[in-house]
Amino acid sequence: MNPRLNAFIYLHIAVFLWGFTAILGKLISYGSLQLVWHRMLLTAVVYFCIPSLWKHLRNMPTKNIAIFMGIGTVVCAHWLTFYGSIKLGNSASITLACLGSVSFFSSLLEPLITKQPFKKSEIFLGILVVAGILLVYKALPHQSTDKSINYPAAILSGIVSAFLAALFTVLNKKNIHKTDPLALSALEMLSGAILLSVVVWLFAPAQGPIWPQWSPQSGNYDLLWMLILVVLCTNLTFWLGSHALKELSAFTANLTVNLEPVYGIVLGAVIFKEHENLNLYFYAGALLILISVFAQTFFDYYKRKTNTEQNVEVLIRE
Repeated sequence: MNPRLNAFIYLHIAVFLWGFTAILGKLISYGSLQLVWHRMLLTAVVYFCIPSLWKHLRNMPTKNIAIFMGIGTVVCAHWLTFYGSIKLGNSASITLACLGSVSFFSSLLEPLITKQPFKKSEIFLGILVVAGILLVYKALPHQSTDKSINYPAAILSGIVSAFLAALFTVLNKKNIHKTDPLALSALEMLSGAILLSVVVWLFAPAQGPIWPQWSPQSGNYDLLWMLILVVLCTNLTFWLGSHALKELSAFTANLTVNLEPVYGIVLGAVIFKEHENLNLYFYAGALLILISVFAQTFFDYYKRKTNTEQNVEVLIRE
């Protein structure tokens, strides 16, 4: 199959699975610090059980190891703000709506970091996504009688999470050629796990359980949810996403990831009945996000087809 088509398939599978992460984050009963620590630590353990990983690490320069472990701290901060947003708003929908702004941040960050010119079409599509997010946001509840719920803080945390997601995706894209995707993912998970292990060691008494609990009799399935989050929604998706980045730009990848809020909000509607708070604004916003995703895919295909035809004409003339 065409490598670029494979990349799109890998990415869409990953995005669909990422749509479950907010749902699992709401199902897991304890706070975001322990949740992210468990996720990164267990994910790293699974990666380091793969024999081929050690071969890649032995051949990797120390400088590159430091780069990917540094990016891992950005991934860690992204997840802390992501799950923090879910806990603050007690809603997967609000957090996922905010996450749709990733492509807008990507359209600004990628040219700055890779030192390439800004693309008007990407900025326009990014703004279109932001407009869709605003409509989705308008469809969601913004007040609650529950004093533990803080919607403004949840929205702010969600937007910061989107910025961090765009940042680490662009950084990964810039450095993806330096190693195998498996090694990249393993090092990023390891650095976050080490960082949070220190934090948990210092603050564990006030942060809840050290390990996920399993008690079906009392309705606690935290261990099951965590294993699904680690193996399917992290190990598998990071591998798929890293392979996709070898063929796709960071902006295209982040724009496709905007389907995650749509998947997640639909899942939230089915599982948590959050659709009771949705209205026409949500569907209009989701439609704008989908239009931006498919428009970027079309523009990318048309541009490559045009360039190929021009190259063929030049060869014929020569």
